[in-house]
Amino acid sequence: MSGDAQERQHAAAGIAAEALRHLLWLEAAGVREVPVPGPGDAPVSAPAPTAEGPAGKSQPRHPAEAMAPAEPAPPSRRQAGRPGGGYGLGDKGCGSDALLAAREELGDCTRCALARGRTNLVFGVGDPRAALVFVGEGPGEDEDLKGEPFVGRAGQLLTRMIEAMGFRREEVYIANVVKCRPPGNRNPEPDEIAACEGFLKAQLAAIGPRVIVALGKFAAQTLLRETTPISKLRGRWFEYAGVKLMPTFHPAYLLRSPEEKKRAWEDLQLVMKELGKPPPRK
Repeated sequence: MSGDAQERQHAAAGIAAEALRHLLWLEAAGVREVPVPGPGDAPVSAPAPTAEGPAGKSQPRHPAEAMAPAEPAPPSRRQAGRPGGGYGLGDKGCGSDALLAAREELGDCTRCALARGRTNLVFGVGDPRAALVFVGEGPGEDEDLKGEPFVGRAGQLLTRMIEAMGFRREEVYIANVVKCRPPGNRNPEPDEIAACEGFLKAQLAAIGPRVIVALGKFAAQTLLRETTPISKLRGRWFEYAGVKLMPTFHPAYLLRSPEEKKRAWEDLQLVMKELGKPPPRK
């Protein structure tokens, strides 16, 4: 085969791989149909992720498994690590084709004002097939610098909580509602949550966990479409897209209010019971 033919074949394989990743992201975001433009219409761009996310029907555990070709396509030029970037399965939070598709769709996001002040976009981290997912509010200073959720003081407490439940940190998946640090660690604004929410929901659809733990009011209220205070939501089972969801206090709040750790631990023990984890030794 000539060099030109090999180059064309490689380029076609890259285009096919990019198209597959985009289709996987659309499925994970709950998009089932894309209108075809007529002769006089403007080109149709990919729809933004919806706030509603996937319907409450049972979804395939991993969209990639349902849509993957019989033989894996060769890696695209961007995946192959060529200059100019791109993302790969080894990147933080991108350990499956469906998660990688969501990360590529997110890209170098500038969808809200938070992008202007960030050092790193914080997508997520952990097992792409985790039975247990923790969802927080947004990255803080340490997370912004490292590009990984929950690595500061609150993250160290969360790690201890995870280990007390009988898991290792790498066995669960951790993400946030917003992917960029709000200035001064302020609360995220509604428009910032709306800009990021679809990507969180695509992550959850890609992972297919058995249980979601919503850490703090913003995570719980966003996923449940609730305005009830976290103090009244915690300790009660809810459902998100067919997945059991337990709201509890955010680790940062527990650092400020250590007297609430007992109630948070009660919530986590309910999660352990749901996942078949034995109670801790006394």
